[in-house]
Amino acid sequence: MSPAYWPQSIAELSARDPVLRALIQRYQSHVLQPRGDAFVTLARSIVGQQLSVSAARSIWQRLNHGVGNISPVVIAGMQSARLRQHGLSQKKADFLIGLAERFIDGSFDQARWQASADEDIIAELSTVKGIGRWTGEMFLIFCLLRPNVLPLDDAGLQRAMRLHYNDGKPLSRLKTQRITRPWQPWCTVATWFMWRSLDLAKNG
Repeated sequence: MSPAYWPQSIAELSARDPVLRALIQRYQSHVLQPRGDAFVTLARSIVGQQLSVSAARSIWQRLNHGVGNISPVVIAGMQSARLRQHGLSQKKADFLIGLAERFIDGSFDQARWQASADEDIIAELSTVKGIGRWTGEMFLIFCLLRPNVLPLDDAGLQRAMRLHYNDGKPLSRLKTQRITRPWQPWCTVATWFMWRSLDLAKNG
C-alpha cells in the first residue's frame, strides 16, 4: 500500500514542477514501500553506503541468502569474518554487529520514533558507529515513510538532478536548494521519482 499522503503529494508536485510531472506520469505505478522493520532498514542502509545501487543490492542479497534471517540476535551472534564472507568490508561488518547490539540492549525507544521530529531521529541514530546523516535519512524514508526528507548528499539524487535540471553539469548546493524549494512538504516523494528517473535513463 502507498503512504496515505501519496495521492496529494503527486498531484501537488505535478502542478509545481514539469520535470516531476513527466516522471510521475512515467512511473505512476511505482510507489514507495517500506523495506522492513527498523533493524533491517538500518542494516540495509549500512550495507549500501558508498556503493552503487546494483552493488548494494547484490551484497544485500548475498547476506540475506547466507544468513537466512537478518535480525539483531542473529547478527550480534555472528563473527565479523563470517559477515565478510558475504561481501561486507570489515568496517561494515563491525557496524552491523554494533547496530545489532544496540537493538538488543534496548538503547532505542522505537515506540517514540513515530512521534519524534525527523532531526531528532537522525541525531539519535547517529550515536551508533557507522550511522550518519545519510543513513538516518534513508531510515526516515524507507522505514518511517516520512514525507519531507531531502537527502542532499545522496549520490543518486545529485546525479538525477544534474541530468534533469542542469544538462548533466554539476549543481551547487545553493542552486539545488533553490530548485527543491517547491518540493516542500513532499521532498521524499520528489526524491523517489528522481531515483526512478535514473532507471528511465538507463533503460531508455
